[in-house]
Amino acid sequence: MAVTLALRALGLGDLLTAVPALRALRGARPDDRLVLAAPAPLAPLVELVDPDGPGIELLPTPGLSALPPAPSVDLAVNLHGSGPESIADLLATRPRHLLTHRHPDYPHLDGPEWRNDVHEVARWCELLRWHGIPADPTDLTLAAPPVPAPVSNAVIVHPGAAFGARRWPPERFAAVTRALAADLAGTDTPVLVTGSEAERPLATEVAVRAGLGTSAVLAGHDLGTLAALVADAALVVCGDTGVGHLATAFGTPSVLLFGPTPPSRWGPPATRPQHVVLWAGTVGDPHAPTPDAGLLRLTVSAVLDAARRLLAGGDPCRTARTGIVSPSVSSAPATSD
Repeated sequence: MAVTLALRALGLGDLLTAVPALRALRGARPDDRLVLAAPAPLAPLVELVDPDGPGIELLPTPGLSALPPAPSVDLAVNLHGSGPESIADLLATRPRHLLTHRHPDYPHLDGPEWRNDVHEVARWCELLRWHGIPADPTDLTLAAPPVPAPVSNAVIVHPGAAFGARRWPPERFAAVTRALAADLAGTDTPVLVTGSEAERPLATEVAVRAGLGTSAVLAGHDLGTLAALVADAALVVCGDTGVGHLATAFGTPSVLLFGPTPPSRWGPPATRPQHVVLWAGTVGDPHAPTPDAGLLRLTVSAVLDAARRLLAGGDPCRTARTGIVSPSVSSAPATSD
């Protein structure tokens, strides 16, 4: 059986923005073993990309220069970055064919030019289309998780992010959490604060500041459990993180706080009104250690207004998008290696 190997050895949001491209590869090569080189913790979500088909095999790969021995590869696909390291990793598997963006270190490999002004989902779909494989960038929805949610119908507040530039201050998250908990007191909609194990102190700080105590903290769960929690949630409030992409993948209403990176690059589709994007319209360094100045311009009242309208079944997106989100295209650096 022929093997198609796709490399995307990155994080949760990176996997979810590559879902349309992975499905396009499955559609173009239905009889292949489709293998995804990605970090092992993503396994529960990889299973949800093609649940009714042959499935996608996960080849645990923690990052670049860490691709383990792969089976005999017919087609290798670079869904990781522009190169050169990712290209070198895939060439080391000795594939018969390689699909990638053009890179000057590999003049014998043809492909589209790497652009900094496209949405991350569109980037990989355009790569495949350039190589003759049709791809639908709107095909983002994951199958329902097979595990039950630890708590149903919750409002999820997720204050963490990979870098400080994307972390709204914990005291502001706490103010939003406290207000929503007061709004929902006496209902069957609890307010919970989530995070990874490393983010447990941050989640605990937010919950305690909000007056909820540590019982409202759900931190350190595997991604399968987190996915189930988000899929069954009433609302998600978070920054520009993988949890925001989970909300998009399951159609869960969400309020997403963007700072240094424009939502035109990493945000949910503008055609989905259940996802409200708040952004001050400025661009900064997404890897900086301290909160981005644009992120700090987002107020507690703006976040609460969006959250309350979504919980009430309203449509705040028309106000939020036209008032806060700029339609301009950013020139911020794109993912590359």
